[in-house]
Amino acid sequence: MRSMGSLKQGVVSRRKLLVGLLLLFYFYGGVLLIMDCVVVVSGIGVNWGTQATHPLPPSTVVRMLKDNGIDRVKLFDADSKYLNALANSGIQVMVGIPNEMLSTLASSVQAAENWVAKNVSSHVSSNGVDIRYVAVGNEPFLPTFNGTFIGTTLPALQNIQAALIKAGLGTRIKVTVPLNADVYQSQSNLPSEGDLRTDIHDLMLQILKFLSDNGGPFTVNIYPFISLYKDPSFPIDFAFFDSNSSPINDNGRVYENVFDANYDTLVWALQKNGFGNLSIIVGEIGWPTDGDKNANLKFAQRFNQGFMSRVNAGKGTPMRSGAIDAYLFSLIDEDAKSIQPGNFERHWGLLYFDGQPKYQLSLGNGRNGLVAAKDVHYLAQKWCVMSPSASLDDPQVAASVSYACGNADCTSLGYGTSCGNLDARGNISYAFNSYYQINNQLDSACRFPNLSAVTTTNPSTGDCLFRIMIKTDTTAGAGERRLSRSVGLLAYILTFVFIIM
Repeated sequence: MRSMGSLKQGVVSRRKLLVGLLLLFYFYGGVLLIMDCVVVVSGIGVNWGTQATHPLPPSTVVRMLKDNGIDRVKLFDADSKYLNALANSGIQVMVGIPNEMLSTLASSVQAAENWVAKNVSSHVSSNGVDIRYVAVGNEPFLPTFNGTFIGTTLPALQNIQAALIKAGLGTRIKVTVPLNADVYQSQSNLPSEGDLRTDIHDLMLQILKFLSDNGGPFTVNIYPFISLYKDPSFPIDFAFFDSNSSPINDNGRVYENVFDANYDTLVWALQKNGFGNLSIIVGEIGWPTDGDKNANLKFAQRFNQGFMSRVNAGKGTPMRSGAIDAYLFSLIDEDAKSIQPGNFERHWGLLYFDGQPKYQLSLGNGRNGLVAAKDVHYLAQKWCVMSPSASLDDPQVAASVSYACGNADCTSLGYGTSCGNLDARGNISYAFNSYYQINNQLDSACRFPNLSAVTTTNPSTGDCLFRIMIKTDTTAGAGERRLSRSVGLLAYILTFVFIIM
């Protein structure tokens, strides 16, 4: 990551407040609705991620979206299960193309036409799905990708656009590329010094021209939470919209939060390169609720409500007045996501995995709070815990906990998390139960050697909830399986080290 300049101790300086700009420049992908100029679009969108071991039925989610007055949704792929559920719903849809497909689509116009025919045209014409955008790739220029998608993103974008035009959808459906905020930067730490990232400057100019010529928006993902996660010394209040932090004055433009400063850095970058009128969509913005000391219900409610209040008030930024178009990230927790960026990755949802609201949130559409999913069915009221007769000194403890956490979800364990105050036995029980629930409460999933037992007494305590999974189409009769996770040996070791401390 590029340095935003030195930080001073004591009184928060302009540079320290703006260090968040860079720290926001490192993650994620998303989308919303707009044409080739700055316009106001009512309503709010959400990202609907589906990397869950026990996902809610698509029809249940669509009903929940409608119950909450959410009229825009962004998908990360074009899975027919979800698109079929959105048919005739009145919800506007962004479909996504994974980065892994960019090479094929870039090298073959026919492949692009086939993709559009299967994933767009068929749903629009016969299923009544209101597709408005195609997201080509997802943050393809992240440094962690080592340039893998540098040569394929623009050609794929061009071929998909050509395919949409050939299908007669070129004026109705626009293409965009969800980009991380690291594609622009400010060497002097002020928004007015914003410009495109040096190493991809020429490529970005080509993409900007293509979007401008074809009425596509610039889609960017902005995450103030990352400011805190990457820099513990970041002034926490500056991440929120009700900040009491010292404002930043950039040649008369006053910035009271890091989101505005980050957004306007992009505005300046576009303006300096001749695309000052290009529409901007905030494709992802949100706050996680677990997995880190700063990821909690209080902060998430504060951030998301603050953002929604300003969106509903039509408040823009110092450089762009008027409403900001955005998709909240995200709708539902995803317990099968990679935790490589951090344990918080599985906890971005406004709702828990079962569609229950996490906190009070008004979206400003006449509803005072979020409406829960209806007709959700759960597994039996039983849990797998550490047996009362088991010893913490048992040599099987380490391997058992490592296996459980490596094949389930232990991201609520750790310093500052919702289950961070459990004792050693509680931590072990949490790990066992997570594995047990993810494997549909199979008897064999609670047979850790001489260590585990099934109980009908709920072991939840305080904010630490021992979850019971929901029933899904694949739950009944499912055999024992191991769920693949991107959790390395280090994660296993750290989990165990925490447990025995």
